Amino acid sequence: MRTIEVSEFGGPDQLRLVNRPVREPGACEIRIRAVAASVNFADIKARQGLYHNGGKLPFVPGLDVAGIVDAMGSDVTGLHIGQRVIAFPQSGSYSEYTIADRNLVYALPEEVGWEEAAAVPTVFVTAHQLLTTVTRLIPGETVLVHAAAGGVGTAAVQLARYLGAGTVIGTVGSDIKLDIARQYGADYVFNYARESFAEAVLEATHGRGVDIILDSVGGDEFAENFRCLAPYGRIAVFGNASGRYGSVSGGELHGSCRAVLGYSMGTTRRLRPETLLPSVTAVLELVRDKTLKVLIGARYALEEAALAHTLMETRQSIGKILLQIAAE
Repeated sequence: MRTIEVSEFGGPDQLRLVNRPVREPGACEIRIRAVAASVNFADIKARQGLYHNGGKLPFVPGLDVAGIVDAMGSDVTGLHIGQRVIAFPQSGSYSEYTIADRNLVYALPEEVGWEEAAAVPTVFVTAHQLLTTVTRLIPGETVLVHAAAGGVGTAAVQLARYLGAGTVIGTVGSDIKLDIARQYGADYVFNYARESFAEAVLEATHGRGVDIILDSVGGDEFAENFRCLAPYGRIAVFGNASGRYGSVSGGELHGSCRAVLGYSMGTTRRLRPETLLPSVTAVLELVRDKTLKVLIGARYALEEAALAHTLMETRQSIGKILLQIAAE
């Protein structure tokens, strides 16, 4: 089978197309013939050796896949050969075939197309988890979403609105992304590259600040978060696209009753996979009935994975970047 492999940490040129044998699934595993996979910022970090403190070389990148059940282990129930599914594979998703544990494979409704399906698992499920199980959004609260024109960003803006947020605010890194975040439901959008988003947020909220902040950027933005976080507000940290994590002192939390919460999809897949099912079920239903819209910003063939990574690293991409691996 054709697969993309990383044998040395480094730049996009380390994504090499190779041929590898197709592995048989274990007793509780499912083999999936991939149709499409998404590119996530975690894939960039993994290629650089920076995701969860590095990884073992060589490896196949990719967190999620949409495809067709090709083979199943003897202990697998509830699915059948030929079934359309999405999954979080254990062996990477930049490949014609991939293996996933049964508890991380989910039936895909016929009404959801392949591109939508490939875009859902990581970003929409992450956004749903952040707003429901991590920060526990209360209807009427104000939500600030950083990187609001990206994959998680466009998903989170829509989900915040659906879950009853009173006001949704987004930040983006360039003016060309302002309209994207607005189109997907943000009431206000600010370009943090040319203005203090904290000042802009305080003005938009008449000095009160926001109740929830979703931060995948870190760095200088993290410190700015506290300037516009309301009493009892919650910051969910789920990445560090800037390359640096922020820091917080207990004094910023104690008297104001504010909180900083961490979330990792990778850790959750590994340690508490059963907690993902409610979010997967919810977002698939919302995508199926068109309540949630999936923004596909770019499409590449499997062998063009390096180009997909290069685009993501320019910070000019919007929505999801997909790898089209095979026809149905």
